[in-house]
Amino acid sequence: MRLGIRRLTAAVLAATLATGVFGATALAAPNTPDASATSNAAESSAEASRGQDRAALRQAMDELTTVGVAGVQVRVRDQQGDWVGTAGVKKLGGHEKVPSNGRFRVGSITKTFVSTVILQLVGEGRVRLDDPVARHLPEFGLDQRITVRMLLQHTSGLFNYTGEINPDGSVEPGIPLTGKEYVENRFHTYRPEELVRVALSKPARFEPGTKWSYSNTNYILAGLLVEKVTGTPYAKQVERRILKPLGLRETSVPGTRFDIPGPHAHGYFSYRENGKLSVHDITRLNPSWGGSAGEMISTTKDLDRFITALLGGRLLSPELLAEMRKMRPADEGQRYGLGLAELDMGPGCGGPFYGHTGGIHGYNSYLFSNADGSKRFEMSLTTGAIDPEDGAALDKLAKSLGKVLNLGLCGKAAAPESAAAVAQLSLQPARF
Repeated sequence: MRLGIRRLTAAVLAATLATGVFGATALAAPNTPDASATSNAAESSAEASRGQDRAALRQAMDELTTVGVAGVQVRVRDQQGDWVGTAGVKKLGGHEKVPSNGRFRVGSITKTFVSTVILQLVGEGRVRLDDPVARHLPEFGLDQRITVRMLLQHTSGLFNYTGEINPDGSVEPGIPLTGKEYVENRFHTYRPEELVRVALSKPARFEPGTKWSYSNTNYILAGLLVEKVTGTPYAKQVERRILKPLGLRETSVPGTRFDIPGPHAHGYFSYRENGKLSVHDITRLNPSWGGSAGEMISTTKDLDRFITALLGGRLLSPELLAEMRKMRPADEGQRYGLGLAELDMGPGCGGPFYGHTGGIHGYNSYLFSNADGSKRFEMSLTTGAIDPEDGAALDKLAKSLGKVLNLGLCGKAAAPESAAAVAQLSLQPARF
């Protein structure tokens, strides 16, 4: 967000520190899937997509698979109805298509679930948004000025345990999430308390409440807060309060489990070592480093049901939903509420849109809806082999991603500069 699109994206990919509010972990570099697979890009779900052409969107999704994305799933709801499509391949080197009902790691979209649970607890009088977090979690010695609201809003100033990008573009590392070191230790289990203490070992980025800066540490603390208030792990509360009532049977909170259950596409992670590109199937990993900031698994169908219920008032009272949607300035003119981001695609698009993006090694996810739910968009990208130093390839990827976002959300292609702006929005910041 403080870098140009090429430099920023290169930093995202090189650091692989995953997404922030509108950001994603390493995106894929060009791969050459089987021609029969790409020619069948955006295979439609018969029931959801009957009678809809969506030729431009299918073409844009197909283009993504030629500039680096291994596979893509898209679900759209608009005036034409519901549409589901896929493009690319389930696994690099194979011919099998991406399953339209495939599960994937949703990364930071987890935050919207966690924020919803905390706001429900606020509604029950068990915690207040302006409570000092230290009142509930005294063991960490947090600044007494940091409130629950600041955690959900990313205004606490706490260092991001997955790393920070400094104003000059340099990276302040957190836990090891890059290169060979991460690949060799991708099954390591992190405890949430350990992640918090990593963050607290670094200086605060600013005084509480004075600025905005995306930090996964906020949502690890939010998960611990849920556990302290309810006496049960945050995952149990997400399941009891959201997954079961809404029938989200394809959504799970994996904890330390390595596998993605059910049908799914494979994601990949790459890095340079001794001048050579090393590419790894990273589908199986221990997501505990993401925890309540980004570990969940879902499908486009379940995410669509979730955002519809959330913005439709089924999960929160009107007053608490208004609190969630109360936006404050973030970076680069963007706006962020309580675990919910605002995306404005310009006049004539039917927005603004509310939701979140997410990324974790191998997977990037997008979830947005306008306020009345008449336009909704969910997407999952699986990453392929990527050279983090190939700026030209990254620029092509950003432009292709912008096309899909414009067509999916607005139903029309935007001017090239607008598409690039949307792509830049979706690729930043590099923090998970």
